[in-house]
Amino acid sequence: MIDVKHLTKWYSQVLAVDNISFRVEKGRIVGFLGPNGAGKSTTLKIITCFLPASSGTVTLNGLDVLSESLAVRRQIGYMPENVPLYEEMRVREYLTFRAALRDIPAKRRPAAIDRVCERCWLSSPEDMTRRRLGELSRGYKQRVGLAEVLLHNPPVLVLDEPTIGLDPAQIRAMRELIRELSGDHTVIFSSHILAEVEQTCDDIIIIAGGRLAAAGTPAELRQRVAGPSRIVAELKGAAPEDIAKGVEGLAGISAVESSQHNHWTRLDIQAGDDDPRKDIFQLAKTQNWDLRELRRATGSLEDFFVQITYEQSMRTDRAAG
Repeated sequence: MIDVKHLTKWYSQVLAVDNISFRVEKGRIVGFLGPNGAGKSTTLKIITCFLPASSGTVTLNGLDVLSESLAVRRQIGYMPENVPLYEEMRVREYLTFRAALRDIPAKRRPAAIDRVCERCWLSSPEDMTRRRLGELSRGYKQRVGLAEVLLHNPPVLVLDEPTIGLDPAQIRAMRELIRELSGDHTVIFSSHILAEVEQTCDDIIIIAGGRLAAAGTPAELRQRVAGPSRIVAELKGAAPEDIAKGVEGLAGISAVESSQHNHWTRLDIQAGDDDPRKDIFQLAKTQNWDLRELRRATGSLEDFFVQITYEQSMRTDRAAG
């Protein structure tokens, strides 16, 4: 669907995007993450034909964003971080104006507007389509911005910080809407809310210092923090040192750290590629130990984000030095 190859962007002497490459498959929701100044918005503006690249290529359905930009724009709906609205216009009036700019035939415009207003909760439970844009809350303005990019039913949606400034209820509603859109659209969106990205996205791309730092599913990125196999167990029924020693003696266990919590021995167990939980359970059963927790530990997306952006910034600093 979207192929980015060796994309680079200079602003005079400032390198904003540094030779990044990635691919977005059809029908996927992709979270685009990075610290402030990482190059996220610049990359999205290049993909959506708002900026030319200094070098490299971006294609969408085989169309080059530089040489075939008009054809590409017909297939993209782009919602910038700050939605540009004419606040003196009413919602339906504004959407009618935008539908005309999208070359939607006049006879089809009312149906298209009704469709997007229903999908973005502008017509129910309260009809907001007759309100002036300047009278709307930040949440409803975001909904109008999303409705506008859906008017021509593009196969690709690019959303730059779509939930910024929304309250928790509005964030949840926007997240649910993005999930619903994935069946008909490929979605790329940037966000600073890591929990939101983790709950919404099929894939995640992280850039830092203008470079690609990591890419994969949320589960794959969390696994890179947790390591091959890290097990947490809580047992009771023997001295803490005896429990730790017994578990450490199992095949494949490389290290065991123990601590005490309300008479329970909590073990942090490092193992190889194999999952030792079955052996730990059998040991507890044989020794008649009580077992109340036995799970594989996974790192959070926040842990991975902090780790990977720190490592990338250190590499960038060394290269600059």
